[in-house]
Amino acid sequence: MPLELYPSIIYQGDLSPDAVGDDINEKVEGIYQACKGFGTDELRLIKVLAVLSPEDRCKVSLRYNEVHGKALKDVLKRECRGDFGQALQFLAVPPDVAECDMIKKACKGVGTDETLIYSVVGGRSNREIEILKKQFFNIYEKDLGRQLDSELSGNFEKMVFYCLQGMEEKYDPDYHTDDKVSDDVATFYKMGQGKFGTDEGGLFKIICTSPAEHLKNVNQKYADKHDVTLFKAIDDEMGGKTKDATLYLLGMKLKPYETVAKLIQKACKGIGTNELLLTCTIIRFQPHLPHVMAAYKELTGKTLQETLKKEIGGDYRRLLTELVDANSS
Repeated sequence: MPLELYPSIIYQGDLSPDAVGDDINEKVEGIYQACKGFGTDELRLIKVLAVLSPEDRCKVSLRYNEVHGKALKDVLKRECRGDFGQALQFLAVPPDVAECDMIKKACKGVGTDETLIYSVVGGRSNREIEILKKQFFNIYEKDLGRQLDSELSGNFEKMVFYCLQGMEEKYDPDYHTDDKVSDDVATFYKMGQGKFGTDEGGLFKIICTSPAEHLKNVNQKYADKHDVTLFKAIDDEMGGKTKDATLYLLGMKLKPYETVAKLIQKACKGIGTNELLLTCTIIRFQPHLPHVMAAYKELTGKTLQETLKKEIGGDYRRLLTELVDANSS
């Protein structure tokens, strides 16, 4: 099953005031006091917001609006700027709302941030992609597919379209048999390495519909038969963002923690740091950070905290480091 990122309160749809206990009041008051009067107590904001679980973020967002009559995100947007302010705004709303905002930002301005788009919509469970699509429409009164259709094109758009369908099959040993594995290996080869030109749509469909258990067997049999893994076959047959996105999608099914670690590495690679991608990845995968951090250390030989210290600074670094430390075990 794909990694799931949303807390149970979102699946249950119970975001009414009755769902919020009194234990949240202290956190809401701490945020209010940090933003009250002249100047902002950034360290106090970090202390409160960085340690909230995804479920508590839902509750704090709801209670703050209920008590103070203002959306917490809007308050923090006014109080804090830059990458620090943006990270706080993502932490001030439920995870599904934050992801909608991330997609909007990926589509904003000159050029589209394809990496951020495929990292949000790719590798999701069927129920989470449905929640995301519904929330996007609730906020922006626009279908998520139409939003992305206006931003993307070609095979990359086709890949995103498959992701948005939420059509991963449930693993069934009576259906996902050895014969089914052999059939998918043959189909994958015919559409990729065994064909002049690649049928990307066919490959996307196999990857998107196959449960991880089945895809793992397909990958193993493909390697046994053709001496390369599915990862290598995709790397050889595709290029550009389409290749990056497809490798990410496959990775999220077969090696999810390593794949997220590589996404963080990508955000910090080259000249300059992609702060938005870094922020979004760390916040989105908060529930799985212990495993991601272990994979990151294995991949790079450095701790995630060491990378943050090198790549970013100020309150922004303090916030992300506090969040990582709070979720390290």
